[in-house]
Amino acid sequence: MLNGLNIWLQKYMPILTPVSLIIGVLFADIGHQVLFLVPFIFAIMTFLGSLSLNFKGLTSFSKYPGVILFTIAFLHIIMPIWAYFVSTVLFNDHMLTIGFILSVAVPTGVTSFIWISFSKGHLALGLSIILIDTLLAPIVMPALLHLVIGETVAINTAAIMLDLLWMIVLPSIAGIVLNELTKGKIEDTIGKTLAPFQKLSLFLIIMINSSAIAPFFENITWEIIWIIVVVFILAVTGYVFCLILGHFIWKDVSIITASLFTGGMRNIAVGVVIASTYFPPKVVMPVVFGMLFQQVLAAQFSKVLEKYKEKLLPDLIEEPN
Repeated sequence: MLNGLNIWLQKYMPILTPVSLIIGVLFADIGHQVLFLVPFIFAIMTFLGSLSLNFKGLTSFSKYPGVILFTIAFLHIIMPIWAYFVSTVLFNDHMLTIGFILSVAVPTGVTSFIWISFSKGHLALGLSIILIDTLLAPIVMPALLHLVIGETVAINTAAIMLDLLWMIVLPSIAGIVLNELTKGKIEDTIGKTLAPFQKLSLFLIIMINSSAIAPFFENITWEIIWIIVVVFILAVTGYVFCLILGHFIWKDVSIITASLFTGGMRNIAVGVVIASTYFPPKVVMPVVFGMLFQQVLAAQFSKVLEKYKEKLLPDLIEEPN
């Protein structure tokens, strides 16, 4: 029954994600009352998602240091700069600029592993990028936020680091250690059994945090529509940049696939938690809206990748290690 529910949730994630946001907006009063639960739910979600990870992924760093460092730089330097440029050109609102930067500066999404596997990419490399980027989150994100907005917006860097530590790093390490101790058996038993609860946790986080932007939907404006459009543009260009750069730099489809999904996807839920906890509601909008496109774009770019393999690199497709 739970396995069937997990398959159903996975299939309809592109639909259930925006539906969760709409429900959260409609029942904003309830969301405000249970907002304190979000960090706990997120920690549980991170733990469940980490049961499939292992420390072996770190060995890829010795084989592909350039790919890993480049992907992390792309996530936390190139895309934030791009988001800053686009948002400052199109909007004259510092709060929105913060939101756009935060939406692309969060760690890579753990669910990118699913799409790397589905598209036959380099799994070990993908796991390594996810693990290293996750462990760096408490240092990289606060540093980037302080660098970009610390002079004009007061932020509690220490508090953000602690939140990231216990919401991402500690649950991730706990999940990885359990996976190592059981030699992968926990993923085949408890991991698969509880897999639907990981997805339900994500939907619940979206619902609760969407209450923060409910006031902006009382009167739909062109600004809100334009924000959604720009969030979509940033999300799409993230994938496009990864594919183009990967084509010219790596020349290996399995590596390009791992870089594409780890560079294109984001752990947006943690961005929503940080935005709603430490910033005004307007900052939350670009971050929350990013959830609308995560799974949809991943599905579309998996198809783009197939066409890419067939037409552009028919002789260079290699089996991932």
